[in-house]
Amino acid sequence: MDTTVRIGRLELKNPIIPASGTFGYGLEFMRYGDLARLGGIAVKGLSLKPRLGNPTPRIVETSAGMLNAIGLQNIGVEQFLKEKLPRLPHSETAVIANLYAQSAEEFADLAGVLAGEEGIAALEVNISCPNVKEGGVQFGQDPAMGAKVVEAVKKKSGSLPVMVKLSPNVTDITVVARAVVDAGADCLSLINTLSGMAVDIRRRTPRLANVVGGLSGPAIKPVALRMVHQVCRAVDVPVVGMGGISSPEDVFEFLLVGASAVQVGTGNFLRPDFAFNLVGEVAELGEELGIASFEEYRGSLQV
Repeated sequence: MDTTVRIGRLELKNPIIPASGTFGYGLEFMRYGDLARLGGIAVKGLSLKPRLGNPTPRIVETSAGMLNAIGLQNIGVEQFLKEKLPRLPHSETAVIANLYAQSAEEFADLAGVLAGEEGIAALEVNISCPNVKEGGVQFGQDPAMGAKVVEAVKKKSGSLPVMVKLSPNVTDITVVARAVVDAGADCLSLINTLSGMAVDIRRRTPRLANVVGGLSGPAIKPVALRMVHQVCRAVDVPVVGMGGISSPEDVFEFLLVGASAVQVGTGNFLRPDFAFNLVGEVAELGEELGIASFEEYRGSLQV
C-alpha cells in the first residue's frame, strides 16, 4: 500500500502528525519511538518571546476527553531554533512550526524569523489566539481578522506553505475557512479545542485555575468530523483533520470525509507511543480494506 499523502506542496510518508501542544518539541518522545517514522511533527506553539503559560491546575480529565488551559507555555522561537530544531529529524520528517501571537504584526514577525530556517517544512498559524488590540476577541472568530493575519504571514513566509488552524468556537466554520483561503492560506487544519469548563461540587470551585479551557479527546470527534466534512466541501485547499482520534479507524473516517492527513493529540497523553503505533496500524487497516493508497481513499464518502 502507498502510504504517501500530499498537503499541497508538502509530501509526507504517511498521514500521521502529532498535534501542536500534545507532543512537546518532539524530542521529549524520542524514548517511545522513532520520530522519523511519523509523517510530520507539529511542534509546541512558538511565540516571539518565551511564555510561562497559565497557573496550575491546567489539565483536567473529563468524560471521554480532557480540558487544558496551558496558556501556550513555550521557550520562544529563538531558543527553539537554537536548541530543539537541530536535533529533530527534519530531513526525514516534516517539522511544522505552530505560531502563537497576539497581533497580525507579531504573526508576521514570527513568520519572518522562521521562513529562512532550514528544517522548517511549513507554518501552522493558530488563529485561536486573542487579538489584544481588539479587546481579546479570537482571530479565528472573526473572518476579517483571520484574513488579516494570513495576509500578514504570507508576506513574510517566503516559500513555506502556510497552514491555518481553525477554531470550532464559531457559528459557521466555513465562513472563516473561505476568508483565510481567499487571503492566501495554502492549507487548513481543524479543529482546535472546544471551549469548556469543569467544577468541583465539594470545594465549589472551578477545576482549572483559568476557569475555562479547551476540550479535546474522543468526546469532540463527531463535531470535528462534521466540521472537516463541511470545510472540505467549501474550499479547494488541502485540509488536515483532528479531534478525538484514538484508533486507526478514526484516521480513516477523517480521510473519508476529505482530510489529506490527520493530527493526533489527546491520545499522546494517554499513551506516549500512540502516534508511533498508529503509523503501522493505519497501514495494516488500509491493506485489510483493500485500499491501494490514502490518496485514492480520500474524500470518497458517498452522500
